[in-house]
Amino acid sequence: MSSGALDGLDEHQLEAARALRGPVCVLAGAGTGKTRVITRRIAHGVDTGAYSPQRVMAVTFTAKAAGEMRGRLRALGVSGVSARTFHAAALAQVNYFWPTLAADQAPSIIDNKVRMLAHAADGIGLSPDTATLRDVASQIEWRKVTMRSIEQYAIARPEGVGRLRVDQVVDLQRSYEKLKDERRQMDFEDVLLTCAGMIEAEPRVAAAVHEQYRHFTVDEYQDVSPLQNRLLELWLGDRRDLCVVGDASQTIYSFTGADARYLLEFERTHEDARVVRLERNYRSTGAVLAVANDLMRGRAGALELVAAHEGDAPVPVVRGYDDDETEAAGVAASVAAMVAEGADPESIAILYRSHAQSAVVLNALAAQGIAATVLGGRKFFDLPEVRQALMALRAASVAPVETGFLATVRDVLRGVGLTDEPPQAGGALRDGWEARAALLRLAEEAAPGTDLRSFTDDLQARARDQHEPATRTVTLSTLHAAKGLEWDHVFLIGVSEGLLPISYATTFEAMDEERRLAYVGVTRAARSLSVSWARGRGRADREPSRFLREIGSGSLRSGDGLPRHAGSSRRAGAGNGTGSRVAR
Repeated sequence: MSSGALDGLDEHQLEAARALRGPVCVLAGAGTGKTRVITRRIAHGVDTGAYSPQRVMAVTFTAKAAGEMRGRLRALGVSGVSARTFHAAALAQVNYFWPTLAADQAPSIIDNKVRMLAHAADGIGLSPDTATLRDVASQIEWRKVTMRSIEQYAIARPEGVGRLRVDQVVDLQRSYEKLKDERRQMDFEDVLLTCAGMIEAEPRVAAAVHEQYRHFTVDEYQDVSPLQNRLLELWLGDRRDLCVVGDASQTIYSFTGADARYLLEFERTHEDARVVRLERNYRSTGAVLAVANDLMRGRAGALELVAAHEGDAPVPVVRGYDDDETEAAGVAASVAAMVAEGADPESIAILYRSHAQSAVVLNALAAQGIAATVLGGRKFFDLPEVRQALMALRAASVAPVETGFLATVRDVLRGVGLTDEPPQAGGALRDGWEARAALLRLAEEAAPGTDLRSFTDDLQARARDQHEPATRTVTLSTLHAAKGLEWDHVFLIGVSEGLLPISYATTFEAMDEERRLAYVGVTRAARSLSVSWARGRGRADREPSRFLREIGSGSLRSGDGLPRHAGSSRRAGAGNGTGSRVAR
């Protein structure tokens, strides 16, 4: 049983956590504690007997977020809740029901859609390059999650892909589907379609699902696609115990089929829905929130974020540079100065629109002797250095221990390459050293009485839940990958026309998505925010982003090199706040 599930919640969080019967819609702005509210609400439902944990399904969009939710529920004394991604939940149901319906095992999942598309292209005499095949794969995903047939796709996307005409794309998609069926395989979107089809067509499957799950919670509801929403409706049946949580201002996956209208129209489409707004931000300073609010003011569903605590805070600064290299060098010098003054590298992030922007920044940081990790690269527990260390720790855990727990861990990690002094920044050796050092810090932070066996068990649980330890490195990340994360200090770079907003954002909807991306970047910052742009050279000549010109009317302080029309000095005393932080 959980204890104190409602302790420490503010009045709006408390209102959401006590609303145990649906439909409930929690509009949760950035940094307002939505994950905290979701898990406390479930724990309170179990605590009061309103929920049986085995009958609760909590759905989110990434395995990491699902793992974090399970971890928080465990900490609250709740076990048995099904906290999964849409795909994981659907796949479990497909694998369970398929043998009873078809007297056979369910088809296997394709491990590489692009490779199968290449085989399908060969079968009809096409030879598109890999980039085109990747784009066709994305088109297939969009078609399926928006619940369109191939014929409907051709009408909606008549422009073709790369050098392929739309009729060739249609032929390729048909060839792909035929080959997939011949090999008895499904792609990830088929998993959702198959699960929905089973529940819709088979009353016994629907009855079993409805009996198993009674209470549903959906995180990041602004990112739900038509297919996911249809599956959710089928899971619910005629029940009403649904709680959705989201923020329309953080809708950044429309290009994959996400549709924020399900969130924005929830109150209209669900009779007697209870709506709770979370606008008290526990992450960021008032000065950072002033930038975020300026950026989204007047947009549909935008929440007005308010800093939870007042106080002095540095006003966000914007700087302009001559070119990308100068910008990277300037940002790296600022990071080095922060670290020299005592800032922990892991509290610093450099965010950008496109992954291609990372290379020049990595080089500039290495020149300053600053180690960095690119988010979205190889997962921590998949690193060969980590796998080697875990094997050595497990082996040591079954052998007689002559030294203390921490000394043993330190000795094992030294045996697999951890040294007292780190290698030079900017290479694989330093990356491996940082990973081993992160394992040592976990041991140093372990609870009193921890032994080697329980420590290795905890590491295995972390690996399953993708609960990765922090490395003491500066983080580099695209804005998409940074969603849901936070750092004390954020550098948002490349805020210029053609990069943010990206050059191919030509419609109002696409431009609004770019605005939301910028908003996500700004709201990752807890204590300080630095924004920059680079003019570029020759034909790459750029102007400051239109977003800077809008925000610059009072929330950004102009630094060196910023043209006057791109920003202005901040009004004295506006938007103060200390940004006392709590867990999301």
